[in-house]
Amino acid sequence: MGFPMLKQKKELFYLVLRSMKNLNLATKITILRIIIIVPVLILLSFATKLTCFIACALFVVAALSDFIDGYIARRYGQVTSLGKFLDPLADKFLICTALIELASLNWIPSWTVHIIVIRELAVTGLRAVAADYGIVLAADTYGKWKTTFQILAVIPLMLHYPYFGMDLHLIGMILLYAAVFFTVLSGYNYFYQFCVDMHDKEV
Repeated sequence: MGFPMLKQKKELFYLVLRSMKNLNLATKITILRIIIIVPVLILLSFATKLTCFIACALFVVAALSDFIDGYIARRYGQVTSLGKFLDPLADKFLICTALIELASLNWIPSWTVHIIVIRELAVTGLRAVAADYGIVLAADTYGKWKTTFQILAVIPLMLHYPYFGMDLHLIGMILLYAAVFFTVLSGYNYFYQFCVDMHDKEV
């Protein structure tokens, strides 16, 4: 019984590899950003100064890759439907899983994570509903500030331990509260814009 199962898993593995070869560079970078989440979470779970530093370095690489894959996609005409789907998803996975892990370590209040995760789920669902009505909810300035502050907050919070006499945890908490503010503000703005667009369509 075990051998056919092993053969099926092997065939699935080769199928994934073949599929990866057919992807363009921008999409491969996006997928790599999702894969990086795994070692980041494993390293954070040990919660030592060294493992947190390495996890933070990987997180920074993943965050920077968001700009790189976007530039490559636009510069070399590699914008695809798959890329449009995976890119924002990868960002949400990266930030939300990092925050959830930090909360599990009791390094940040869990309510801040609840607000951020609920907002992401709510806006994602709202965009799906809006699409059914032919409404496109484009990213706004508040949303960009939200993402920026979330990334800036996670970096010192991951490092956690003092460096050069600086209380990085305190710095991270200040940035996190700013991120929560823009998270709520941008979420409200999306729902407000949806209501306005719906009203315009009915009129």
